[in-house]
Amino acid sequence: MSKPTVLIVEDERDILDVVDFNLRQAGCKVLKALDGTEGLRLAQSEKPDLVILDLMLPGMDGKEVCRRLRQGEGTRAIPILMLTALAGETDRIIGFELGADDYLTKPFSTRELVLRSQAILRRTQEPVSGGGRISMGDLLIDPERHLAEAAGRDLQLTATEFRLLHHLAVNAGKVQTREVLLERVWGYAYEGYARTVDTHVRRLRKKLGELADLIETVRGIGYRFQESA
Repeated sequence: MSKPTVLIVEDERDILDVVDFNLRQAGCKVLKALDGTEGLRLAQSEKPDLVILDLMLPGMDGKEVCRRLRQGEGTRAIPILMLTALAGETDRIIGFELGADDYLTKPFSTRELVLRSQAILRRTQEPVSGGGRISMGDLLIDPERHLAEAAGRDLQLTATEFRLLHHLAVNAGKVQTREVLLERVWGYAYEGYARTVDTHVRRLRKKLGELADLIETVRGIGYRFQESA
């Protein structure tokens, strides 16, 4: 297997070099950018397997980089791990609302960063498991083509959103706790990030539009996908 390519967009050179070294040690090919404009250019031209993105960048900030990556047809599915000093709950939610797949705050453990990066790469490069094409009323989910449609409309999901929708649909009628979703969709479990699931569900419902009610909230527990659309 070829080495996964990771793009690091970080304006603090010391942090950039530390992350670069640890990811290379973990077997990744690394691209680096010191500002948002260069980071966006590299992401668009090189199509990395993962972008590690700081929010506070000179020139174009990380939020705008994330927004443009999610708007681009060729970059929409690239997973994004936000690495930032903005540690507040609101900042984390904003990051997820923009389309980030994960969020790690500074100061951080390089080991945790590598583990999370590997988890993201693993879940986005491995095929979605759990059967073939799913058709429920106006909803179509096709894992082989990585396609999800609502009444013929492409939902344009990120890799994480697709896995979340697929997991819920495959387990239709069964309540899925936030902890289970973190483990099955994100690939690992960690405390204090239940809002990660909530924010992604909110984004998913928005994209589903008229089919948003297919995902039911089970208060105090998690979510359940309706058995029939």
